[in-house]
Amino acid sequence: MARIRDEYKYIKDELIIVEERISYKFDISRKIKDARGKPILFEKVVLKDGEISRFPVLANLAGSRDLIAKYFGIEVEYLNKYLLNAYENPTKPRIKDPDEYVEIEVDLDALPIIFHYPGEAGRYITAGIVFAYDEEYGLNASYHRMLQLDKSTLVARVLPRHLHKYLERGVKRVAIGIGNTPEVLVASAMSPPIGVSEMDIANTLKPIHLVDFDGVLGAPSEIILIGKFTGERHDEGPFVDVTGTYDIVRKEPVIKIEHIYVKEDAFYHDILPADREHKILMGFSKIPSIMSELIKEGIEVLDVYLTPGGSSWLHCIIKIRKKNHDDPVKAIHAAFRGHKSLKMVIIVDEDIDIYDWESVEWALATRVQPDRDVYIFRNVKGSSLDPSADQITRKTSKWGIDATIPDPTRKKDFMRVA
Repeated sequence: MARIRDEYKYIKDELIIVEERISYKFDISRKIKDARGKPILFEKVVLKDGEISRFPVLANLAGSRDLIAKYFGIEVEYLNKYLLNAYENPTKPRIKDPDEYVEIEVDLDALPIIFHYPGEAGRYITAGIVFAYDEEYGLNASYHRMLQLDKSTLVARVLPRHLHKYLERGVKRVAIGIGNTPEVLVASAMSPPIGVSEMDIANTLKPIHLVDFDGVLGAPSEIILIGKFTGERHDEGPFVDVTGTYDIVRKEPVIKIEHIYVKEDAFYHDILPADREHKILMGFSKIPSIMSELIKEGIEVLDVYLTPGGSSWLHCIIKIRKKNHDDPVKAIHAAFRGHKSLKMVIIVDEDIDIYDWESVEWALATRVQPDRDVYIFRNVKGSSLDPSADQITRKTSKWGIDATIPDPTRKKDFMRVA
């Protein structure tokens, strides 16, 4: 289709096209859920005034590991190492003028911002990546859900991470990109140390360029909003987050949109909260930081998986080649450093299939003694997305499980019979 540019050709064999009129409120959410991670294009989105949006809506650009691997032209089993290489070897992208964009009227009502679930606060931008530049730390790119307040105003959920620090240091003007290729989508979900730009990681995954909008940098997204943090705060939420539960209402920073730029035949990317694309981008993109910490500890890490049952965010299974008795406990500590929102880590040997829960459970049943192999960490910071944690302080308990063979001299006693 003319609207789907060359860089999105990787989805064409699986693309579901919805040609009939469909409402921005709830109906699109149902269709995305039914697509089960397959890319889906909505050609005629009906806005709240009854008009058809000029922007079709595309979802599930990164709806599966297989789809992301296909985009990068690699086998899916090499994907984790491919991401790790980019994470550890960032390279600077070039900067271009925004020649391919036209400016349109600032009217957020004209964008097909989706109302996803009953009980939510309203229409949410969910695939919006905020690009913020600091003189010392450089360009930061990160996802922030944004609730539309009126035609030119958003309120964004900003956790106390890098963007929060940028705002404390006086950064106000930002670019918000909607509609990006997988290297930008995946890299923006990573959490490199402050001062390492996610866009440098994206450029190593696949060469990109940045766009300069009068001193405000952003990726070459389909739609670019240029906005300013006003210093005001407004209620944000409820919102259905990655666990499939409603996040609480908080006072969050307000953004006033000053300009909107779009490409010719631009589309709007939506991520359905708590669905497959949301979980893939959130959890899958944390794997490089986890692997990096494991490698620093001298652990030979073979694979890492954030499990769907843990909302691809809270639970992690790590396969290692165990060389020393204390490798598993070192791996547990390293994983919690690499992804601070983790709640549970299970360490297994190389014979266990970490993508098969029956295989993992077998290791738990046959290789673990709870009083010896389970490590509890109390009153530590976790994820506000876990409703069992303190929603204000994020204090929680965590646990790590060493499910590796406990006695290497009796290895044959712990192996399945072939």
